[in-house]
Amino acid sequence: MSDDVSDGWATSALAWIVEQGDHGDFGRRFVLDAPMRARVEGRGFRNALDVGCGEGRFCRIMQRAGIRTTGIDPTEALLARARELDPQGDYRLGRAETMEVEAEFDLVVSYLSLIDMPDLVAAIAKMTVALRPGGTLLIANLTSFNTAGQPDGWTCDGEGGARFSIDHYMEERAIWVSWNGIRLQNWHRPLSTYMTLLLNCGLQLRLFAEPEPSGGDPDRIARHRRVPFFHIMEWQKPDQAQTASLA
Repeated sequence: MSDDVSDGWATSALAWIVEQGDHGDFGRRFVLDAPMRARVEGRGFRNALDVGCGEGRFCRIMQRAGIRTTGIDPTEALLARARELDPQGDYRLGRAETMEVEAEFDLVVSYLSLIDMPDLVAAIAKMTVALRPGGTLLIANLTSFNTAGQPDGWTCDGEGGARFSIDHYMEERAIWVSWNGIRLQNWHRPLSTYMTLLLNCGLQLRLFAEPEPSGGDPDRIARHRRVPFFHIMEWQKPDQAQTASLA
């Protein structure tokens, strides 16, 4: 990770913690949390690795579902907040691209963290290695048509209407985005980049969903329905029996 990326998270950590509060921001609270919880609860997962865990919010959610968690993140201030809120938790300094973990996790989660990773090839490869055979990689990510419209996002047209412009969709690039005292570098990549890397790691797609808001400000709901921010993917690492049948 470049110094610019690290500096963005380090200088934005306090504002990020305030923005998330106890229940997460709009996207987490009203769009992603419910379907993400539905994918982890009651399915027999025993232990999970949260890659890009931030202040540990989703680790705590998974713990309430009876799952033992390990969180990894490159931002010390966010990890300090995670440990403050969860003193018995396992939170480690590091980043996806270079983490050294054994293939011991039933579940690996990337909750809006792939967009922060400059070396996506290495990150996805490391996440795959961290999974036990038969394990699940659960991803929540920004949609690629949404990141293709950043950093401008919503603008007003000549008649005063709100418009969201998409451009240079096939061009992978870093984008600086800013809101509420937070300034971070995200990456735009076409959806095919993510799908190809995951398939090349031998993972099998089990779920693709574009969740809708379940509450919150009506104007934000309307905008989200016009230009959805998020999708959820679930991928499975083949177990030994599946691998043998494909040989």
